Amino acid sequence: MSSSESGTASPTALPMDGRTGPARLRSLPTRLLSLAATHSDRLVNEGLAAADARKWHYAVLATLEESGPASQAELSRRTGIYRSDLVAVINELTERGLVERAPDPGDRRRNVITVTERGRARFARLDELLTELEDVVLAPLSRPERDQLAGLLARLVDHHGRRDG
Repeated sequence: MSSSESGTASPTALPMDGRTGPARLRSLPTRLLSLAATHSDRLVNEGLAAADARKWHYAVLATLEESGPASQAELSRRTGIYRSDLVAVINELTERGLVERAPDPGDRRRNVITVTERGRARFARLDELLTELEDVVLAPLSRPERDQLAGLLARLVDHHGRRDG
């Protein structure tokens, strides 16, 4: 049962870095991973918000750019965005002229989403922005260390994705 379900408030943590607090906390990989993820998430969300975008905008545009047009169900699978949430994201992107939604000629009950030229340009700008934000988040790491970290994180995500999926 979550704290909201039990009626109790979850404690709010103050910002910490890896050099403060008890040694046991400073050496727990899961805690360090959580602190790094929280910091990274905050920086990315703030950076994207300043560009009037969200992570899900980027995820949809990147998926369409890489894999081409897709149904909403396929986009949901490829991005990991719940279908109900994806509809709102597609609506936002459609309103901005970044994607087009059209009935699938093979099955008129479903829609196919296609990135527009404007969407491709927006994706390119967001891709550059995320590269800059990653440079900020990963500043203390060398290129080989960044590559190693990405590989290790991918292994963790793949492992837990297989177990949870």
